[in-house]
Amino acid sequence: MMYEWKQTEDSIWKIGKRNVLQVIFSRTMLIMALIVIQFAYIIARMYTFAEHIPVILGSEMIAVAIILLFIINSQENPMIRLSWCFFVGVFPILGSVIYFVIHFDLGYRVIQKRILMMAKESRKYTLEQSEILAQIKEKDYQTYCIAQYLNQYSGNNISANSDVAYFSSGEMLFEEMIKQLESATQYIFLEYFLISPGIMWNTILGILERKAKDSVDIKILYDGSCSVTLLPYKYPKQIEKLGIQCKMFSPPIPFLSMHHNNRDHRKIMIIDGRVAFTGGINLCDEYINVNSPYGHWKDVGIMVNGDAVFEFTKIFMQMWSATINKKSSDLVFPNMQKYLPTKNDSKKIFKGYVIPYADHPVDDENIGKMVYMDILNQAKKYVYIMTPYLILDNEMKCAILFAAKRGIEVQIILPHIPDKKSVFALARENYKSLLEAGVKVYEYTPGFIHAKVFVSDDERAVVGTINLDYRSLYWHYECAAYLYKVQAIKDIYSDFVETRNKCMKVTQETIKQQNVLGRVFVCILKIVAPLM
Repeated sequence: MMYEWKQTEDSIWKIGKRNVLQVIFSRTMLIMALIVIQFAYIIARMYTFAEHIPVILGSEMIAVAIILLFIINSQENPMIRLSWCFFVGVFPILGSVIYFVIHFDLGYRVIQKRILMMAKESRKYTLEQSEILAQIKEKDYQTYCIAQYLNQYSGNNISANSDVAYFSSGEMLFEEMIKQLESATQYIFLEYFLISPGIMWNTILGILERKAKDSVDIKILYDGSCSVTLLPYKYPKQIEKLGIQCKMFSPPIPFLSMHHNNRDHRKIMIIDGRVAFTGGINLCDEYINVNSPYGHWKDVGIMVNGDAVFEFTKIFMQMWSATINKKSSDLVFPNMQKYLPTKNDSKKIFKGYVIPYADHPVDDENIGKMVYMDILNQAKKYVYIMTPYLILDNEMKCAILFAAKRGIEVQIILPHIPDKKSVFALARENYKSLLEAGVKVYEYTPGFIHAKVFVSDDERAVVGTINLDYRSLYWHYECAAYLYKVQAIKDIYSDFVETRNKCMKVTQETIKQQNVLGRVFVCILKIVAPLM
């Protein structure tokens, strides 16, 4: 199923409208508004309260010193703390206000309690896996270490009898989705960051409507950011009229909703416990290259079947249960017995190991980041990466540089046509140090690359929703699958090579093309990059 890319006047208008609304509802607009208010306060202080300036300045200095001590002694990433210190130091009053509003936001505290409670309840279905861990330990001790880490800290089981199919484009994945949805007889669960009316979503919704009439249990969970630009605010009620359960995660409120930092960035589709899909592909037309605003949209995804599907079901149910409109004390994690995989007593053929895992911002464990760093640190030959964004904290950057410096072939594919120019500028700021360390960087010249892929040594890979930026590694709810010695790794490797052949290789000359104003702009951006 292929779709020709074209950009109509209507699609251009929709893109423009979306961009305007994104600015209005964004943290950037909030920060700009606060900066204006801050300067207005400074002017008022100079002319209205001139005789009291020594007292005012002294009080401000004491207050800022106390707040900075609080920030420095917090448990956040050092780069995030540094950004907050700069922001509060330059804009003391309003910087302090926004910091405390974000960190003591009631909405965040409520969802934090709910998510942690559901994660704890779901651990009843985490198996004792000493036998399979012993098998992995015998094959590869390094893989055993990351497997037991994921089993312990994500609460997900390791599957040794799951098949994985890799799809190198949204068009291919969509075609398989339609096939699997049409065969559903029991239940369909969807959890997506973005859903937008169009060919892709309208086709899927048509199938869901028919399946609902056949008594198939359908649950849809999508992130509240869709209500800003893509869907009506009361869209869940429209969907429920079709006999489908639908909920919006964390509906945003302009400027005031500070937990809009913590978006549900996951992409999961589960059908009858037989198959599960994940990857970078949202349910929007640009992901299948219909009216793509940034040239050819390159994205990837996987379909798993076998025991690993149950792990994605657990991940979905954690979030679904946490968003039920009840008091936290009344929340109950669903009985998962009916979703348990069917026991297969036939002789098992080793298919490699699949470990689905989730990452969320409500605890102190950055699982997505740890898995990526483990691949970089344990690689023996190569690490190939596809990512749309490259806003690196110090630890991740050091891991990439160290891998290259110790002789590992590190290659990174990034977009050539960016969807966010400021983020793209920050990515290019890393080019100089990466090239000097021996990292090979490529830009996908046909358009925008949205894939989130790590593949290493022909043995291990990660495909999921996790970007190399602060949002994915610290702020958002994410998911992925860790793959070890599964057949699909060959397809992932081949797709990387094929994609690389369509790219422009970044050189020192590429870096020199940036003008002085652009470099100054990036220097300013770097200060607030951890908060973007």
